[in-house]
Amino acid sequence: MTKNPLLRVEGTKIVDGDGNNVILRGVALGGWMNMENFISGYSANETFMKTLVLKAIGQEKFDLFFEAFLNAFFDDADAQYLASIGMNCVRIPVNYRHFEDDAKPFIFKEEGFRHLDRVIDLLAKHGIYSVIDLHSLPGSQNHHWHSDNRTNVAAFWDHPHFQDRVVEIWKKFAAHYKGNPWVGGYNPMNEPADESRKVVGPLYSRLVHEIRAIDPDHILFLDGNTYSTEMDIFDEVFENTVYAAHDYAAPGLGGGGDYPGFTGDKYFDKNTIREQYLKRTEYCRKTNTPRWVGEFGPIYSGNEQKDVMLRQLLEDQMDIFREDGAGWTIWMYKDIGRQGVVSVKKDTPYRKKFDAFVAKKFRLGADHWGSDGYGIKEVTEPFYKMMENEFPAYTPYPWGQFDWIRTLILNLTVGQPMAFEYAEMLVGLTNEELVDLANSFKFENCEIRTSLVEQMQRG
Repeated sequence: MTKNPLLRVEGTKIVDGDGNNVILRGVALGGWMNMENFISGYSANETFMKTLVLKAIGQEKFDLFFEAFLNAFFDDADAQYLASIGMNCVRIPVNYRHFEDDAKPFIFKEEGFRHLDRVIDLLAKHGIYSVIDLHSLPGSQNHHWHSDNRTNVAAFWDHPHFQDRVVEIWKKFAAHYKGNPWVGGYNPMNEPADESRKVVGPLYSRLVHEIRAIDPDHILFLDGNTYSTEMDIFDEVFENTVYAAHDYAAPGLGGGGDYPGFTGDKYFDKNTIREQYLKRTEYCRKTNTPRWVGEFGPIYSGNEQKDVMLRQLLEDQMDIFREDGAGWTIWMYKDIGRQGVVSVKKDTPYRKKFDAFVAKKFRLGADHWGSDGYGIKEVTEPFYKMMENEFPAYTPYPWGQFDWIRTLILNLTVGQPMAFEYAEMLVGLTNEELVDLANSFKFENCEIRTSLVEQMQRG
């Protein structure tokens, strides 16, 4: 373990305090301090679900269950495992609601640091850096569930009030983690989606200035606009900064086609994947800054023939990253079976309780991630076709008409009623049963996706 672990940017490299080159490679801890529906099995967005669970089981059991979940989802065994497979970085998504309430804006909750500090310290113990990622911002900085968005409106960009609150949150983070050498850096906004393209650039400039006034040393990892795919919103090159791309490939998403082969009307092979990566990281080469992919990775189907193609897709991506000397954090570390490096076993109390519920969500297309966007096709396909025929020129930001419709009629209209069902399934459980559900997420109760680990180790 290095004697001087504090990282900094030096040209195209990230180096430690001794000047050693450090390529940050690891995982994202999605689903922990920023919960996501497909990761742990609930429906709709995190805050809506938690509101229903609180109403269904009461404050005491609510606190017991989610405290146990936070403790079980990541502890020392997880950190030790990541170190054992050679990972040196964990990107930690957090929801602002752990640190501030909408009803009490600008009043910071110091207890929000309790679990974040715990995990950062555990990772440091095993020589692993943390990158703190504000994944959910007040008002929602993008249009989907992962910013804890109950609608499809990214209201964050319309209200300076929300932006002011985020600046204050980051000033608190900077003061708290200043001087901590195992915090690899700060990721101020996950996947911003500013349709106007007028707010995000100036807000980044403001965040950089305010953070650096308190903590001048930590690296800043800045996501590009439109879900970290566009870097042209930057008009200045900040010092000690990494411009972080996200590089999901269409064949690896829900409804993706064969690989190599067509997804929709576009053919994908390694050359296509390389072209996409080079475009998304072009700004890094232009500014002579490090290449780092904050998110990527396919969604596995459970069909071995398809999963062979997905593993090839991942292999091609990682070959490209290796060739370019890029760091990365794969999405994601732990879930209930779709994408994680480790997944909760089927014979655990949680899987036994909720697998049928999750199967219903998948059948109805209630979750966005991993779904083909149709659910019951004989119901939804005629609606898609009607909209396409009636409004052929309508291509709403960020991902067009199909994504806009699926969000509204499946992820919201179907997903939200299912959140009531999820909450009701917790009613009547004893304290012991609730803790057993949460403890299903402990490392000892998970299985390892060995093929993925082997690919990551070749990283």
